[in-house]
Amino acid sequence: MPPKAKAARKAKGPAKRKLAEEFPPGEILTDTAKKSWKLGTPIGQGGFGLLYLASDNTSKAVGVDAPYVIKVEPSDNGPLFSELKFYMRAAKPELIGAWIKSRKLKYLGVPKYWGSGLHEKGGKRYRFMVMDRFGTDLQKKFEEGGKKFPRKLVLQLGLRLLDILEYIHDHEYVHADIKASNLLLSHKNPNQVYLVDYGLAYRYSPEGVSKEYREDPKRCHDGTIEFTSIDAHHGVSPSRRGDLEILGYCMTQWLCSRLPWEDKLQDPVYVRDSKIRCRNNVREFMKSCFTTGHEPEEVIKFMEEVKTLGYTDKPDYTKLRSILQQGLKSIGATDDDKLDFSVSLSGAGPSSAKRKKAAEKEASNDKMDGSPAKKRRLPQKKEENGVKKTSVKKSSPKKRSTSTGTRAPRTRGRPKTTA
Repeated sequence: MPPKAKAARKAKGPAKRKLAEEFPPGEILTDTAKKSWKLGTPIGQGGFGLLYLASDNTSKAVGVDAPYVIKVEPSDNGPLFSELKFYMRAAKPELIGAWIKSRKLKYLGVPKYWGSGLHEKGGKRYRFMVMDRFGTDLQKKFEEGGKKFPRKLVLQLGLRLLDILEYIHDHEYVHADIKASNLLLSHKNPNQVYLVDYGLAYRYSPEGVSKEYREDPKRCHDGTIEFTSIDAHHGVSPSRRGDLEILGYCMTQWLCSRLPWEDKLQDPVYVRDSKIRCRNNVREFMKSCFTTGHEPEEVIKFMEEVKTLGYTDKPDYTKLRSILQQGLKSIGATDDDKLDFSVSLSGAGPSSAKRKKAAEKEASNDKMDGSPAKKRRLPQKKEENGVKKTSVKKSSPKKRSTSTGTRAPRTRGRPKTTA
């Protein structure tokens, strides 16, 4: 009988946080700029906060067509406070508007910050933030389409995300948790997509001074384990190259349905080593994901370009865009700003048998592994602003894999903070 793999250290879970009390429709909140906002019905609950429909017209009831949502948490909770720092520094409407104009973009998928403040009720204090209202998330679309997106759509999403990442990187932040469940469609325009949930957003370059590469065993494997960067697996603070690496994994999964290491997410060392093998030989990695001849050349080139980046290097966003645009051209498509989620039978397709064989081969070569494959997690059901539109009492926080097991996530299973 093989020796047991060294057990992961017991997770110190996050400090116990209080759930937000549900406010009745019609509650008036006043932000730091003295602007009043009226709450409608709650549309979802995450780990520690509630998300409500909201309006800046306090003279009438908030209808189902409300243009805003407000996230509310007890003031002594941490997640919303962390996100607020990003929004207040980098997501003000005037900043986003100026960027769109200077770059001649049609829109930018960064949620706008409309206000925040503290609210007292029943002797308790609550923190709140006002955000745009969004529609469904891409994870739901991914699952509805049989866990596969068409190639044109994937390349268009990659282009939109490059616009988003260039903006937030230029404003000293990295996102660190890019994934389909954090990508929401506009409430009014289903052809626009927004990157939300900045709970893991990190200010990598405060005042223009980049953080140094430093490994910290206590922070190993932070993030959403199937997508998190190799740097994060080593406990290094998030970086620009890390965001782009994560995007590469996302595009690959969206095209082939499943990443090779997804069967063993309970073993973060195995996942990390699998990603290192991917980085060392991107083309061979792609062969384990796709049927022969259907490997997406543009994604291979994208990942090859990203792996040349140093920890503090500024990415060449223009070059990365041209790689994806060339991919569109190679399949006879153009970026027409229309997001079509219907999967065509032609084009690249995944090879389940090949992926299974590759996973088994990696497992046999991995001396660290001595445990069975982890069962696939149930899909998350989210409808609006990244939250399930059901009774708030039925929702419960999800868990994310980390180096020490699982813990309540900062992003998964709670309301998207950028409605």
